[in-house]
Amino acid sequence: MIRPYQPFRSYQLGVNSVSLVGRAGRDPEVRYFESGSVVANLTMAVNRRGRDEEPDWFNLEIWGKQAQVAADYVKKGSLIGIIGSFKMDTWTDRNTGEGRSKPVVRVDRLELLGSKKDAESGGFNNERPLANGPNEEEIPF
Repeated sequence: MIRPYQPFRSYQLGVNSVSLVGRAGRDPEVRYFESGSVVANLTMAVNRRGRDEEPDWFNLEIWGKQAQVAADYVKKGSLIGIIGSFKMDTWTDRNTGEGRSKPVVRVDRLELLGSKKDAESGGFNNERPLANGPNEEEIPF
């Protein structure tokens, strides 16, 4: 049976999806649990279109095998891409008793986008001009 077209209704549609490409702001903080779970937390800077604008910063939370990949290969300055969803972390401040919160991106997929040269040097090399394009070792095909 073919259903007639019905426009989306806001109460029927809920999408929470985030895709970002940027650079790791610090090395991942990794925690291992007795259950065998692993979590990695780090920040990510994403540049805006204008050269004079400050980047946007995001808190990332990565679990499981993706967290282990982050622990092993992501360093401060690494170029990464992520797909995930927003969530709000909430807690009570120990000193003031006030409620606190911060937005966090829960990462479902982590992509390592830097070259082998970047990984070996420990991150992004600011001395190489981007206008020259990739060298032959960086071309994936």
